[in-house]
Amino acid sequence: MFPIRDTRNSQKFPFINLALIVTNIYVFFQQLIVPDIELFIFKYALIPTKVDFASLETLTPFFTSMFLHAGFVHIISNMWFLWIFGDNVESVMGHIKYLIFYLFAGVAASFIQYIFIANTTLPMIGASGAIAGVLGAYLKYFPRNKIDTIIPVFGLPFFVAVPASFMLFYWFFVQAFNGVASVITLSASVGGVAYLAHAGGFASGHLLSRYFVWQRV
Repeated sequence: MFPIRDTRNSQKFPFINLALIVTNIYVFFQQLIVPDIELFIFKYALIPTKVDFASLETLTPFFTSMFLHAGFVHIISNMWFLWIFGDNVESVMGHIKYLIFYLFAGVAASFIQYIFIANTTLPMIGASGAIAGVLGAYLKYFPRNKIDTIIPVFGLPFFVAVPASFMLFYWFFVQAFNGVASVITLSASVGGVAYLAHAGGFASGHLLSRYFVWQRV
């Protein structure tokens, strides 16, 4: 189930949402042109074994890592979700609160993933956790919106409009299920998709978004 667009556009220009998309794309471009991509990643990615809560310097990757991506598919899918869902959330939070909320959700998501893989040296990167927080806020404030989606059936694409609540609950269930499975099978620390960060970011965004809203929906 892949979203194409939502049926309720924001009435306000999403300055911050667009700025976040541009920033992510710019950083990804820098990844492509730096002389030593491995050094670049290990400098700005979140590497759990390097975290020392007594040292501020080792905590900055909780922020910087959310602007790095592992490849074209990774960044395109993330930015697409942010483009579809972020403008509405920014409209109810206001520009500054939305930016703070986005960064908060990203840090919360990374921290939840970190708890389960604190002993690994694999770098954590991606905006997925922060965007998951945006999805959680969207579910809270726009559950009745319709989302035009593509659903593959026997290899053929079917276009279906589904309630945002259905799509986002389904998305969260998949992330949570895979996250729990990764813990049980001890695969969370060997790389791959950070399902726990996705589920954690979504839950954090859904539960705490009410503290960032400046107007009634």
